[in-house]
Amino acid sequence: MSRIGLSSYAFFWQLSDRVSAPISIHQALERTADLGVDLFQICDYVPLESMDATELEAVRSTADRLGISLELGTKGIRPEHLRKFLHTAIVLRAPLLRTMFNGPGHTPTADEAVAILEEVLPEFEAAGVRIAVETYEQVPTSRILEVIRTVGSPYLGICSDPANTVAALEMPREVIDTVAPYVLNMHIKDFAFTRKDGWVGFTYAGALLGEGLLDYDYMVRAVQPHQRNINQIVEHWLPWQDSEAETIRLENQWTQHSIHYLRSK
Repeated sequence: MSRIGLSSYAFFWQLSDRVSAPISIHQALERTADLGVDLFQICDYVPLESMDATELEAVRSTADRLGISLELGTKGIRPEHLRKFLHTAIVLRAPLLRTMFNGPGHTPTADEAVAILEEVLPEFEAAGVRIAVETYEQVPTSRILEVIRTVGSPYLGICSDPANTVAALEMPREVIDTVAPYVLNMHIKDFAFTRKDGWVGFTYAGALLGEGLLDYDYMVRAVQPHQRNINQIVEHWLPWQDSEAETIRLENQWTQHSIHYLRSK
């Protein structure tokens, strides 16, 4: 069954040091439960990497108390990094790890990525944890798919996010069509171009779901998340607003709207 979930990116500003009183990951889970959502993807949340076993167990305990399932997200595929997150996934009982090929100081070739993933995937399979590689502008989608096809494991697939690839001049519909058979996880965020002041160039940023350039209905027809039990994770690319209060207000509004929009579909 496909589930609607929230990413830590749905609380991007509220979890950040940009606000005067950042919320904790435990508070983000509380907010998620308050919205009637039972899935949360802890994605690129830096404090997670320095948590010890006791702190990770506390996160799992909070999620259990609230009836929330967890997924994980990180960047990079160095073997030691993937193994560290596999351990975290086991503690948090997270069956999916979203990642990207490039990480700090490491930009593997396709052959290197294949070798690494073939080395570590048996450990992920033994633990029942799948790896979903996100589509994004730093690595051509064709190269990501080349690696996934070469490895050929049901525990390796795509985290689809057509918003990211526009920066590499990959058109969203083409990316959706190409990756559809390999998708294990979906990031749902809308996006749009707006003219900059003086009509000098554009800003490419987030938009309220359903009001931007994401053809959500087309994507769902191609990927078929409901038939294939692929979770849809809400994210935002919300620019900082004129004030902290307005940024937080709009972030929460966008999250509520996205949940309603997805449920209405």
